[in-house]
Amino acid sequence: MDMKNDTISASILSADFSHLADQIKEAEQAGVDWIHLDVMDGHYVPNISMGPFIVETCNRITSLPLDVHLMIEEPEKYLSAFARAGADNITVHVETCPHLNSTLDSIHNLGCKAGVAMNPSTPVEAILEVAYLLDLVLVMTVNPGYSGQSFIPQTLGKVKKVRQLLDELNPAAVIEVDGGINNRTICQAKEAGAGVFVTATAVFANPLGISGGVKELRGLLTAR
Repeated sequence: MDMKNDTISASILSADFSHLADQIKEAEQAGVDWIHLDVMDGHYVPNISMGPFIVETCNRITSLPLDVHLMIEEPEKYLSAFARAGADNITVHVETCPHLNSTLDSIHNLGCKAGVAMNPSTPVEAILEVAYLLDLVLVMTVNPGYSGQSFIPQTLGKVKKVRQLLDELNPAAVIEVDGGINNRTICQAKEAGAGVFVTATAVFANPLGISGGVKELRGLLTAR
């Protein structure tokens, strides 16, 4: 799984699950880089979504890397299940992991890239002691739980701070942003230091269609 800038990670949270295979294949053909899976447990976040079975299903549908975001309590209990299902990257929330070093080591030992996500109100310093273990930092640009929320502009300052911290301690790690990423916000996030862009409604519910939405976002990224 390449960790590179200008990566579009298409979140199936906004996909039509009655045509999931067709929609993922269309997104792949349109040029998305990763497929993003938002796993929610109804406890850590108010919504309930998908589990390892959907990851395994997506793994059979596409050869694209699967970018799994665990918005769940006690994620360490489920890491091996998601790795077996085909996750390439597993991201856990700093707020749910009291033994974060160990959790990140476990992800790496399962053969996956390791990421840490932070909610909008979580300070950047929360990742200071684990920065050397990270392949990815996911800066939430909305409060997690539902697709289609509005981008929180103040999170751009956090993206800049995270990039500064990583440049000092782990320059190879990339910053991913998730929440309200569309044709109006993607360039702002890139300029702040993000390299991976989670897009849900901007791809799967775009008035231009999936292919048109991806083309528009890719054009904006490459023009900068």
